[in-house]
Amino acid sequence: MNHLSGDFAAPMRLRLPATSANLGPGFDAAAVAFNRYLEIEAEPAPDFCIRATGRDAERCSQINDNLILEAYKRILGQSERTVVPLALRMENGIPLGMGLGSSAAGRLAAVALANHFGELSWSSERILEEACALEGHPDNVAACWLGGFVIASREGRTVHVARVTPPAGWRPIIVLPEEPLATTKARNVLPNAYSRDDVVANLQSVGLLGLAFAQNRPDLLRLAMHDRIHQPYRASICPLLDRLLPLAGQHGILGVALSGAGPSVLVVAADDAAMEPASGAIRSALVSFPGYELLACRFERRSATRAS
Repeated sequence: MNHLSGDFAAPMRLRLPATSANLGPGFDAAAVAFNRYLEIEAEPAPDFCIRATGRDAERCSQINDNLILEAYKRILGQSERTVVPLALRMENGIPLGMGLGSSAAGRLAAVALANHFGELSWSSERILEEACALEGHPDNVAACWLGGFVIASREGRTVHVARVTPPAGWRPIIVLPEEPLATTKARNVLPNAYSRDDVVANLQSVGLLGLAFAQNRPDLLRLAMHDRIHQPYRASICPLLDRLLPLAGQHGILGVALSGAGPSVLVVAADDAAMEPASGAIRSALVSFPGYELLACRFERRSATRAS
């Protein structure tokens, strides 16, 4: 791929999609992008400033303890480059702390901005690797940067990615509760070891998962999104999950899984015609649930947009 560099004084624009990782059995390996975005315009300024709109705008506009700015400054410092203060205009469409890849999008933004304004001349692959190192796992970052459905693995700092374009007809529905969940809390409930039966079941499902997306096999997705590694342990802190899992295979719903570490749930509908019955079934299953939001989306088939 071409190197991404240029005049550090030139403004930079980024559009980074939301992502849903794991998809059931693909723990820290599988993810898919969809059409909700973190959009940023950045240019040099006398001091750091952020004008944020969209979701969680107040948190996004904070200068102190800002994920993007802290990572941006750290990368430039480690690279022995001048920290160029930036004025950021941000439109955020990715809910924070909901398992939709907000941290992956933010860290990719930080790396891409540092590469541009620090004139690092890093390749696209290097940007991906640096963001994965910050994130700690490659799934969300790879899907955010490359778009589509991915299976990703790390070998040292090198990131290996297999990517396919998701079936055009499949429609993701994201079901969000009112309260976010910290990824650290979601990881702390997981056991340190698993039975052979659970590992084998997940290997079988994740193999089907990749082929279901690659071959447009809706008949495989219900079983392909079945998980025995993380979802059973996270159900107690992700109360939407147990209410929605039984819907897989009914009402035009192909599969159901936690989105990332939760607490949101990803529901995959078969096509546009299935959206109404699928949404109705979700609402019926959650009739006594205290508060939630449905986001009807499409899978993002294109890579992240970056321009200067």
